[in-house]
Parts: sequence; structure tokens; C-alpha cells
Amino acid sequence: MSGPESAAHLTSLQGWLASDDALRGRVQQRRRPPAPGHMGSLVELLTVVVGTGGIAGLITPLCTWLAGRRSDVTVTIELPDGRKVSVDVKRAGDPAAVIREANGLLNSPDGQDG
Repeated sequence: MSGPESAAHLTSLQGWLASDDALRGRVQQRRRPPAPGHMGSLVELLTVVVGTGGIAGLITPLCTWLAGRRSDVTVTIELPDGRKVSVDVKRAGDPAAVIREANGLLNSPDGQDG
């Protein structure tokens, strides 16, 4: 996430995902060091370990959270090897389509959908 409210959105998203039975205990914050002259650090990203439900176990609650946002928020899901897929408020209304796209992209060996 990026933008002026990204830290608040990440905190909200973490709470939402952590309350999901399938993701409980699998969501962690990663913080960046504080900027010079500042006392605290900001949440930079969330790390989520998906279980047996795979990416669908993350996308479904993510889409539900995004659908409740009033502002235009985009969340990027990135694997350790750099493959990624983005989900935004507009696409959150069809979680099944997002799951199909994410599965296609994230499960293909070259990172290309199809």
C-alpha cells in the first residue's frame, strides 16, 4: 500500500486478517526503521503465511476488507521470488475472479498468467 493513510490501512488490514480463523497467528507486521528526526517506525508491510487454503484463503478476506474501504486502496501480494498481483477496491467485488487471476499468476512457473 502507498499513500498518506497507508500505515492506518495496514494496521486495519492486519486486524481484519488476524481475526479470520484460517489466518489467525499467520499475519505479522514488518516495520521500517524510523526516519532521521522521528521517534517511531511505521508499518511497511504485512507478512502472511497461507495455509492449506492457499491464496484463496487470503484473497477472500482481503476482498471483503477492501470492499469496505471508502478510499481507493490497492493491496499488492508479492511472493518471495518477486511474483506479485494487485487487488484494488474496484476488483474486490468479485473475489472469485481475483482468486483465479492470482492463482494463474502465482502458480505459473514464469509468473505470466495463462
